[in-house]
Amino acid sequence: MRNYNKILYALITILVIYTASFVVFIMYSITNFAFSDFYKRLELRRNLAAEKMFNGERVATEWSLTYVEELNKQHEFIVEFDEHNHIVHSSGFNKELWQQIDKTGTSNFKIGNTFYSTKLYLQKGRRYILGVSAENYFYTHHLNYLRNLLIIALLLGVLFVIVVSLLVKRSFIKPISELIGEVEKIGSENLYLRLTVNRDSGVLSKLASTFNQMLTRIETSFETQKNFVSNASHELNTPLTSIIGIADLALSKERKVEEYKQSIQKIADAAENLEKKTSALLLLARTGFENNNLTFKPVRIDQIVMDAEMTVKAINEHFHIKTDFSMLPDDSMKLKVNGSAPLLQLAISNIVSNACKYSTNRTAYVALGAFDKGVLLLIRDEGIGIPEEELSYIYDPYFRASNTTNFSGYGIGLPLARNIVKMHNGQLTVSSALGKGTTVRIELPTIDRKLL
Repeated sequence: MRNYNKILYALITILVIYTASFVVFIMYSITNFAFSDFYKRLELRRNLAAEKMFNGERVATEWSLTYVEELNKQHEFIVEFDEHNHIVHSSGFNKELWQQIDKTGTSNFKIGNTFYSTKLYLQKGRRYILGVSAENYFYTHHLNYLRNLLIIALLLGVLFVIVVSLLVKRSFIKPISELIGEVEKIGSENLYLRLTVNRDSGVLSKLASTFNQMLTRIETSFETQKNFVSNASHELNTPLTSIIGIADLALSKERKVEEYKQSIQKIADAAENLEKKTSALLLLARTGFENNNLTFKPVRIDQIVMDAEMTVKAINEHFHIKTDFSMLPDDSMKLKVNGSAPLLQLAISNIVSNACKYSTNRTAYVALGAFDKGVLLLIRDEGIGIPEEELSYIYDPYFRASNTTNFSGYGIGLPLARNIVKMHNGQLTVSSALGKGTTVRIELPTIDRKLL
């Protein structure tokens, strides 16, 4: 921001210097032209006076003089001097001008507002200096007016440049400052916050939109890891408790060999179940890390639903999933979406797992269909439902409905699933009735056939 201010002030300075230089250049050019033009007019009148004095061509001179405008306070003078530059005779001459006059040729000079033009003439062996003086009315009146006008114009121009620059600075910096303020509010504890994106298609809007997309990816990555911890802490605890309990029971007293074999077999079965859950959980967790190199490609959503079903069952064998593919379209292309299969599997697995977990019969009903430009996935349960007044908070990370105290969980799965769906330009909506169940509706756009 400081560099931006420095650049702005430097630009203001350059504009002011340029404007002042332009004004000075105009003033100098006009003044120079006025001086040059007036000296030419003086020289003309001096030559006419010389013709009149030395050559006696009165007729021609008088004729010429009638057509030459007399200048303001015009005055003619003549000086006769010897070879030692001593004045012998003069007429109308002010001796104070003697030092300004070139005694060997032509001289033009100015004293105050009076301009002079003199020239050396040799007549019959005698030396004369003949000169004409006049006041330059254009210089004394018009140029002064022009100078005052340019000074006022310069001051107004500088003021205009400063005001416009400050307004431009404010219009540029204000949205940037607001953007910085919103970014500073975002931390690891509230990654769900997003920057305000204006409707225009300016650079700042694109920057805010890009930053929001990056936040969504980061939030998804965080939630994926937390989701793994949540699932692992809950799903792995049951088989571990079973293994420990069987082992403790077997070691509590001396038993027959056959009883030990039965205990060891139960432990082996529980360990195998534990291995399956661990593999499934690692599969889900890995998607979060692979997401860092997010690459979308055409994937079939029905295959993803089936993979998610297998994953959920592997994590908890008590969960039941009833899948309805009766609404599938004949054209398999209508089931293809442009996305990440691991991420979509992670999102669907979480929702299906929640549907099973919060239902007394531990059953989720999944239906898949297609519409004009997308696929529709419905995941329904007949569980406890969500209180209506709490529906607006279900997308907040770590929020859990007031009727879920008897169920394990951290409130991460649904926000994570919604973020993944949003990354695929889809929509996730939830409708629920307390005590009757919840329905999650997912819409994903199908892939454009032109991209295939």
